Amino acid sequence: MHTLTNVSAVPYSTFRFNANLHQLTEFSSINELQETQYDSAPVVLGEGSNTIFMQDLQVPVCRFVANNKTVTALDDNFVLVHVEAGHNWHQLVSWTVEEKLWGIENLALIPGSVGAAPVQNIGAYGVELADSCLYVDFYHWQQRKVQRIAAGRCQFGYRDSVFKRTLAGEGIIVAVGLILSKMAKPVLSYKGLDHLTADTAIADIFNQVIAIRSAKLPDPAKLANCGSFFKNPVISMQQFTKLQALFTGMPGFVQDDGTVKVPAAWLIDQQGFKGQSIGAIACYEQQPLVLVNRGTGSATELAQLINAIQHKVASVYNIQLEPEVRMLNAKGQLSQ
Repeated sequence: MHTLTNVSAVPYSTFRFNANLHQLTEFSSINELQETQYDSAPVVLGEGSNTIFMQDLQVPVCRFVANNKTVTALDDNFVLVHVEAGHNWHQLVSWTVEEKLWGIENLALIPGSVGAAPVQNIGAYGVELADSCLYVDFYHWQQRKVQRIAAGRCQFGYRDSVFKRTLAGEGIIVAVGLILSKMAKPVLSYKGLDHLTADTAIADIFNQVIAIRSAKLPDPAKLANCGSFFKNPVISMQQFTKLQALFTGMPGFVQDDGTVKVPAAWLIDQQGFKGQSIGAIACYEQQPLVLVNRGTGSATELAQLINAIQHKVASVYNIQLEPEVRMLNAKGQLSQ
């Protein structure tokens, strides 16, 4: 267990606002968690790739940094990979590709830790974490013990889970169990992968995903950002049909329940926000769904750009864009 006080938030958020963290504790084991008693729920942090500190944080921050993994053969075709929450997600995906274990190769280059993956139910290129997840191990602050939550009880949805709702603030994810396949199970329906064939090697799919992401998304180490900033809105088929009649070429993807997912990037781009900035906060030139901090950006500038985008999209399309990124105020509460 390692505790720091009054530290800069810059290394702990890829958006790199110049905020202060009152207290930050890193835990390496369940025993260390059990030795600690919080008066109120701390802010749980992974690698900070989906968190922005809008103000100096007055409440404690905790990170679970244990990063071991174990592999158990389930049968001739499937294995269970148990991964501790502190493991880097992309490094895990890279390892599965080396081992030719199928299931999460489309999720390459998503920044962040394994422990953060279930919270957002991370997804990309036709695959979500939920597709491979068997369980999540969750340490409860009050019960002071780990509960194994089966995937079916995690309430996984689009960028959503029980960890963002009823279990928010109740504890911290300490491990994830993934079922991966020794048999080829390529998911190639997404644009950019649809030219590949069913016999494409897992490494080639992995490399293609990396190439697509690298072309569209800025490297957080070089340009401060938190990846896709807004969720893709889901609207009714009736609303989508009306909008398509008004806006020719408006894309949409029909969901299993008959609703339609509309690319937020298209909505933002159509309203001319690509490359636009307020102060040092900007819509990335190559992908308007990404907001970037050019180095000296402020929380006020970010809030102004978010509000401008939301207001314009709502007024033109009657669609409310919701941030995907977690923005925290001084008390560790969502500021949007």
